[in-house]
Amino acid sequence: MPKHAHAIVWIDHHEARIIYFSLDASEETVVHPDHPPRSLASKAGSREGRRHHEDPEFYADVTAALAEVPAFLVVGPASAKTELVKYLHRHAPRLIEHLAAVETMDRATDSELLARARHEFKRIDDMRPRF
Repeated sequence: MPKHAHAIVWIDHHEARIIYFSLDASEETVVHPDHPPRSLASKAGSREGRRHHEDPEFYADVTAALAEVPAFLVVGPASAKTELVKYLHRHAPRLIEHLAAVETMDRATDSELLARARHEFKRIDDMRPRF
């Protein structure tokens, strides 16, 4: 299990890319659902007219990958990020305390994700009281 101070999770319904990082190091892991979405249910009013089915096993695997991270961000382009947060609330409420933010973000390279995460955590860490 990576021992870094922070992590960023970029998630959609096909994969979760988790980058663990500290001031001078980083490492990545990728989690894929056992059953990637193929069949879609119709959802009236959505742009695509479809929605992906939730995959609790996928979210459980992502949750396990975050179990030892002191603080993390969740980003992604669609509903998978909010589905992960809902899963955390129901199945891993202690991890919610480690969730720093949830943001919409299109696909990005690893270096773009890491830069975004470092920027966000610098802002978040600057807002924490110092004793």
